[in-house]
Amino acid sequence: MAMLPSLWELGLWHSLGLGNWALDIYPPPVPLSILIAPDKFKGTLTAPQAAKAIARGWKAARPEDGLTQLPISDGGDGFGALMAGALGADSLTIETQDASHAPTNAPCWIDCNSGTAIVESANILGLAMLPAEKRRPIALNSHGLGIVLRDERFANCRQSIIGIGGSATNDGGFGMARELGWRFENDRGNPICDWVDLVNLKKIHPSKTNLSGEIIVAVDVQNPLLGPNGCTRVYGPQKGLWEEDIPRAEAALMQLAEVWEAQMGEDVASLPGAGAAGGLGFGLRCFAGAKIRSGFKIFAEAAGLDALLREADVVVTGEGAMDRQTVMGKGVGELAKRARANGCRCVGLAGMVEDRPALAEVLDDCRALTDLTTVAEGQVNAARWLEKLAREVGDGFCSPAR
Repeated sequence: MAMLPSLWELGLWHSLGLGNWALDIYPPPVPLSILIAPDKFKGTLTAPQAAKAIARGWKAARPEDGLTQLPISDGGDGFGALMAGALGADSLTIETQDASHAPTNAPCWIDCNSGTAIVESANILGLAMLPAEKRRPIALNSHGLGIVLRDERFANCRQSIIGIGGSATNDGGFGMARELGWRFENDRGNPICDWVDLVNLKKIHPSKTNLSGEIIVAVDVQNPLLGPNGCTRVYGPQKGLWEEDIPRAEAALMQLAEVWEAQMGEDVASLPGAGAAGGLGFGLRCFAGAKIRSGFKIFAEAAGLDALLREADVVVTGEGAMDRQTVMGKGVGELAKRARANGCRCVGLAGMVEDRPALAEVLDDCRALTDLTTVAEGQVNAARWLEKLAREVGDGFCSPAR
């Protein structure tokens, strides 16, 4: 059946003696406008690589469709480069330190026209930057981000946008704050140098460093700092926190939040996004005066997403793993909600899928590489299997009425 429309397009219907009768049975497909907008498939494909693989598969299934590729980010890995592309910002490199204090060179970007600097903390403090043996947040901190924020090249910037997803740290921004000049003392008046010792925090001394311009934190999750939905209990184990580390880590961040509130009269710990990136949302809000915003919304505005959705019939999105967290502020879930509001059907493609009922609240369909192959093979040859999955979904797609 798939060949007959192609034969019509080649002008061969009458030579086969089929005439218009065949068109009644096998009408040529109605071309659709497809917006291909995946996030990264973490550890296997960047968002641009995923978009290209999906486009290849969809084009093979439905060559008549018009495809627009828009790799997306919600503030995690890849946010900086995608934002820089959307704004036309120029790149620069800053010498700093990773979460284990090893020297590293971090790419950043500045848009001179708007006076906007873009920083991606995953390029500085990223979990993916560290070898497995160093992935233990108890021994890591956010010191390197403080070095970047003090860089003199940001001095004339009107604002800095910092994407904080993908962090290896769980220190609540303590390391960054110390680098910016904040001092933390215990009940004996001695300085606290390790974030886990914040359980003994008695007093916070403000910094005299003045950062340039407005700072906006692009968060990829809406978790508070503390409690069962806080950074330590939800994301700590994923970063390498051991079970026995969790009570100590939670107590340290709780004392930090309580002393801040007592001194400053401000409850920051309960703000949505305060728990993003191991509490870096909290730290930037408190120690850099930053505003916390959805990373996806920031990117969507810069990329003109709403205008693209108004022109699209179907949105194809995706990420490495889709589950209940996808619909709790993640970029793919937020995109799906916007697609539905614009009358677009939205299909999600992922490496693995869990909790399909929750995903069905925002997605019209959700497919996984594991529908076609094993987890291991899907990771090794992610682009190949994602292309195959996109082609299979495209093969079964019918034109919607809009």
